[in-house]
Amino acid sequence: MATDYERIQRAFKSKTWNESKSNDSWAIFKIMAEFVEGYERLAKIGPCVSIFGSARFKPDSPWYALATEIAHGLAKKGYGIISGGGPGIMEAANKGAKEGGAASVGLNIELPFEQHNNPYIDHDKSIDFDYFFVRKVMFVKYSQGFVVMPGGFGTLDEFFEAITLIQTKKIAPFPIVLVGRAYWGGLVEWVQHTLIEKEKTVSLHDIELFTVVDTSAEAVEAIDEFYSKYLLKPNF
Repeated sequence: MATDYERIQRAFKSKTWNESKSNDSWAIFKIMAEFVEGYERLAKIGPCVSIFGSARFKPDSPWYALATEIAHGLAKKGYGIISGGGPGIMEAANKGAKEGGAASVGLNIELPFEQHNNPYIDHDKSIDFDYFFVRKVMFVKYSQGFVVMPGGFGTLDEFFEAITLIQTKKIAPFPIVLVGRAYWGGLVEWVQHTLIEKEKTVSLHDIELFTVVDTSAEAVEAIDEFYSKYLLKPNF
């Protein structure tokens, strides 16, 4: 019997493209299909932490090694690991999860460069997306924490999306950990001095929405300490 996801995909693929019908309207079916598949496949994964960072770091990078160590430490604490499914930090995160015996989830997205499924994702927990915004919903909805390693625009996007949702109370608070004081220090200083003190575009207490650490032990402790006080529950 066809699943809801398969029925929606079939409806999307069987449409007749012509000038009387809007491509945008038909795209709704594909968007729905991605949400349905994501919800159905991730609803039972259990408590997980998402780890973000650059796809460009190679296995011999210290950041790759540190991401693997953090994922392994979280796995030993009972958390599964969600990554973007690709190489670099994403691969390191899934590798650490696999070595730690935890669920290893990959939310992959097709890109014109640098993205391919890494080999450390559990075969039944690899999901492909076409839409960044659907994928971002899955990260937030099914994560009990974010660990943000050094990365580029995509990493910054995930970080600011999460703190915006928490700041505006669209989701319940959860721990967000930036790893690498030297890497993130300039950004944190800009938030503190420009946004908070000088321009007052965010509130003083908003700086408390995230934590900055250097070591794997600090990162794991930040997540674990949060849930020593709060129950694990869906974010929205």
